[in-house]
Amino acid sequence: MWKTKTKHENMYLLGYDIGSSSVKAALVETQTGRIAASAFYPKHEMPIAAPKAGWAEQDPNMWWENLKQASADVMKQTGARPEDVEAIGISYQMHGLVLVDKAGQPLRPAIIWCDSRAVPYGERALKDLGSDYCLGHLLNSPGNFTASKLAWVRENEPDIFNKVFRFMLPGDYIAMRLTGEMCTTLSGLSEGMLWDFKENSIANELINYYGIDPTTPCDLVKTFGHQGMVRDDVARELGLKAGTPVTYRGGDQPNNALSLGVLNPGEVAATAGTSGVVYGILDKINYDPKSRVNTFAHVNHYAEDPRLGVLLCINGTGCLNSWMHRNVSTSLSYSEMNELAMTAPIGADGLCVLPFGNGSERVLENRAPGCSIHGLNFNVHTQAHLLRAEQEGIAFAFAYGMEVMQQMGMDISKIRAGQANLFLSPLFRQALADTTGATIELCDTDGAAGAARGAGIGAGIYRDADEALSTLRIVDTIQPRDTEAYRQAYEHWKGCLS
Repeated sequence: MWKTKTKHENMYLLGYDIGSSSVKAALVETQTGRIAASAFYPKHEMPIAAPKAGWAEQDPNMWWENLKQASADVMKQTGARPEDVEAIGISYQMHGLVLVDKAGQPLRPAIIWCDSRAVPYGERALKDLGSDYCLGHLLNSPGNFTASKLAWVRENEPDIFNKVFRFMLPGDYIAMRLTGEMCTTLSGLSEGMLWDFKENSIANELINYYGIDPTTPCDLVKTFGHQGMVRDDVARELGLKAGTPVTYRGGDQPNNALSLGVLNPGEVAATAGTSGVVYGILDKINYDPKSRVNTFAHVNHYAEDPRLGVLLCINGTGCLNSWMHRNVSTSLSYSEMNELAMTAPIGADGLCVLPFGNGSERVLENRAPGCSIHGLNFNVHTQAHLLRAEQEGIAFAFAYGMEVMQQMGMDISKIRAGQANLFLSPLFRQALADTTGATIELCDTDGAAGAARGAGIGAGIYRDADEALSTLRIVDTIQPRDTEAYRQAYEHWKGCLS
């Protein structure tokens, strides 16, 4: 049975999801697993600064201010008392870089996941260190990940670099604000290209190559386990109990997989928010020789029992859909856009959209071709055709990347996703199922709830993930159809890509 306290009728686990669009919070009832409350702030998308083309930055203090509002909201919704929260878990946007001084103050805006300024640094590192080291030890090209972003700062902002006491991922920063502890996880180090899987240690060769002081990475803690306790001043600020433990931390995609019960070889999770991701689990060391998809340590990875997440990321998914909403369909809601799109035929009468307009795309070997529309005929195509073509184009980009994952030996017959964002669109999810031949299961969860359940595992409240996720519900299942029209449309899309 679950080890629950009996101080109050309901005890809770608190989860945070630090995204680039908003910060979400969720309170999950410990005993029932029910999501008791959820909230997100701000109610509009958080700004992303782009001082130059291809750059993307956010103020870490903005994440904290929105976290405070989301926390207050869920506590108010439930009437929870500070002592009713048993543990805290954190999910966060991956691959970002936060630099702090000895006092924990940010030295510059965070360089976030979709910033592409460091691509040349990763390319040089791959050339100089060699693919045998990068792929054999890091499982990826250093690419545009956290370590390469830090190398960019070292070369271009030396005054800031010389003041750095610790570099962090966004989730590490939030954990530090909560607890005062500067720490990170193995899963987090791997997503930044800072973990050597062959040596089972920090990636010293890459750190030395980039000229990074080996003392600046944060201390390593377990992904599930004690990571610090909420400080007195923070407890007063958030309406929590001082000493509440932080017991879980995971990047948004590994955490999404956890929240969907995707933990074992062959299981696959997907999201289609600002970016689109397919994330599948392997139990052996493997990688794509071209680093079009990336391999990281999953939240339940151990050297003696490997669990690796293979991540396909398409940058231009939900942001393309929101661009269409802002610029093409301003008078329509998202649901009305979906309905209008479905009035056009499969394949949109030859209209094709390539959804690559949000920076460098790893699946295209770090090319940034931009979003483009192909085959537009003024006498044939309407707003409905354009809306259908953009959703199909996103589904086809997913399918294109999943072909790479299949070449790595992954059998993708079922995809689990939360009932959110583009997966709310019947057109998108059916197009994805029909094009890939995979069954799609939609579940009643999200990243903040997954982080809360992860906290329950890390605190020992649940025996294991199976117990923590025993109340997870599948709310809809989309079966693939044998559709020649989608096969033809997908081949046409690939022709436009080449």
